[in-house]
Amino acid sequence: MSRDTPRVVSLLPSATEIVYALGVEPVATSHECDHPPEAADRPTIVESRVDASAASADIDAQVQDAEAEGGVYRIDRETLAAVDPDVVISQGICEVCAVDTVVVEDAIAELGLDCELVTTDPHSLGDVLSDVRRIGRALGREGRAGEVVAELERRVEAVADRVGDPDPADRPDVAVLDWLDPVMVAGHWVPELVDLAGGRHGLSDPGDASTPREWAAIREYDPDVLVAAPCGFGLEQTADNAADLTDRPGWDDLAAVEAGRVHAVDGHHLTNRPGPRVVDTLEVLAALLHPGRFEAPAPWQTRPFPP
Repeated sequence: MSRDTPRVVSLLPSATEIVYALGVEPVATSHECDHPPEAADRPTIVESRVDASAASADIDAQVQDAEAEGGVYRIDRETLAAVDPDVVISQGICEVCAVDTVVVEDAIAELGLDCELVTTDPHSLGDVLSDVRRIGRALGREGRAGEVVAELERRVEAVADRVGDPDPADRPDVAVLDWLDPVMVAGHWVPELVDLAGGRHGLSDPGDASTPREWAAIREYDPDVLVAAPCGFGLEQTADNAADLTDRPGWDDLAAVEAGRVHAVDGHHLTNRPGPRVVDTLEVLAALLHPGRFEAPAPWQTRPFPP
């Protein structure tokens, strides 16, 4: 890498947060990169064909249409060439959540850019921490990456120590939903976070992909705690789409509903963003599963569902 400060393009929000945590300001980002706040002022390389403000079912339909017509995202090749990156960070985990690596590879090849492409594909908490180290190496920030990982590991250990090792019978059955219509059960790192927080995510195993489920399966599982955290939705948008769940047959009979243990969590900034704030997500889940034993989450992080 020829420059003292690498010119980095980050094409997904989690990577943007990692880059800033490593002390580097990206020269360009995606349309969804909004944390830290100054990230929103960076030039945007990625454009979406989907109206993210629409209702759950409408977004799902738009995604299906966009995939049939060449993909959800478009790379702004002119801007990508103009920022002349040393490193481009993309992802391979979900072509709906962010631009896919193959699209990025094609753009880099077409433009003849001399840059390193770093691809993230996390499916566990360990993968997220490994991505911090990998990106640190690519940016020449290995030392800082080690410090970031050590602090995140310290916070994870603090949660695990406070939760202890509860008897399996004392672990609440938890369902985290990362889409509401159709209903999708969160996978990847989320079941692991639920386990670390002292719960049991019986609808998916650690590392599983997020998966659509029939509503009947949710009713049969009958979670003690239900978390609505749609991918890309903040709390207000989740509240606007609450009827996607509350109008379903048997909603009022769910154990979590009867116990008042249904929560909305910011899926855009927390649950579905595998960067440094994945540990914030762990701390929020621990507070929801063990009220009184952990500091209450911030109002922007979670609220009762429906509002």
